[in-house]
Amino acid sequence: MNSGIKKALVIGGGFSGMTAALQLSRNGLAVDLVEIDAGWRSYGAGISLHGSTLRVLNQLGLLDRFLEEGFATDGVHMRGPDDAVVARIPTPRVAGPEIPGGGAIMRPALARILSEAVRASSTNVRLGITFTDIAEDAEGVTVTFTDGTSDRYDLVVGADGLYSATRQTVFPDAPRPRFIGQAVWRAVLPCPEGIETVTMWMGPKLKAGMNRVTKDTVYLFLTEDRPENTHVPPESFTATLRALLEQFASPILRKVAAELSDGHQIIYRPLEQLLLPRPWHKGRTVLIGDAVHATTPHLAAGACIGIEDAMVLAEEIAQGEDLSASLTAFEDRRWERCRMVVENSGRLADIEVNGGSREEHAAIMQVSMKTLTEAI
Repeated sequence: MNSGIKKALVIGGGFSGMTAALQLSRNGLAVDLVEIDAGWRSYGAGISLHGSTLRVLNQLGLLDRFLEEGFATDGVHMRGPDDAVVARIPTPRVAGPEIPGGGAIMRPALARILSEAVRASSTNVRLGITFTDIAEDAEGVTVTFTDGTSDRYDLVVGADGLYSATRQTVFPDAPRPRFIGQAVWRAVLPCPEGIETVTMWMGPKLKAGMNRVTKDTVYLFLTEDRPENTHVPPESFTATLRALLEQFASPILRKVAAELSDGHQIIYRPLEQLLLPRPWHKGRTVLIGDAVHATTPHLAAGACIGIEDAMVLAEEIAQGEDLSASLTAFEDRRWERCRMVVENSGRLADIEVNGGSREEHAAIMQVSMKTLTEAI
């Protein structure tokens, strides 16, 4: 079994790469993980996780750690520009009857949970290096690294993100990430009174939301239209985000705006997306996560589907006898789900940019959330 694979290389130490290294090593493979950042750092504010991601963390034996450091709740509350709740979207408890249907955690905290598990496994972690060449022959793959070393592998997993060097090497004609005309602001704040679960406010041209990352803390996210992907000076972040929040009638958001400061870990990011057509593998090299399906955060499912990719890949490798068939089976299981997330997220962005139907927006959210609860 294990598709004839004995040794694998994972390129990229993000959420999907760490999950792949962890699960492949647990399945008996010798695994090297290379990460270009010598500090193996994780940037960002909070991250929302669907029940399906909590289900994977449960499979990995890491759910208790998540619940210690993050926060889990049920449902999504949709509000208009003021504080009136206009819709309640359920989030089924797919991780187990005692586990809420979704949650959130600080990105560095989730990265620490996963990296500690990887280090505790048999994975050989090599930081501060990446590859310079991938050369496949009939017997395997020779990979040369930036430190001058090289090694042989039966499988190479490219998990190196939106601007994947692995993708550029293996699929040089692949489409490039596309700016969608929106950007997202994030910040970390004390939890306002009345925020019990994921809460979103739909304004005429803006969408804001909050999700609790601890009992007493939320991360704020706000999407705004940006016709061009231009530089925003960091020194302007607080004033710009405050002005955007003040466009809502919501007393909750106006209070946040009044109290906003540079100490609230404000982050700005233009939104880009990518969906690589199949195949996602060539020979013995396969791509997962943002390297093949980078999505905007409108469904809060980017990390979710990347982590799922890693688990499904490990499952197909473990139960298969032929690598090519196993990689095809992996794509068969992942394509439609990942396509749905990328395209539905893009459609939600389009509705927001062009002032489309709020009913369609809510319907897409509801259908997408339901689909994400299905087995992977």
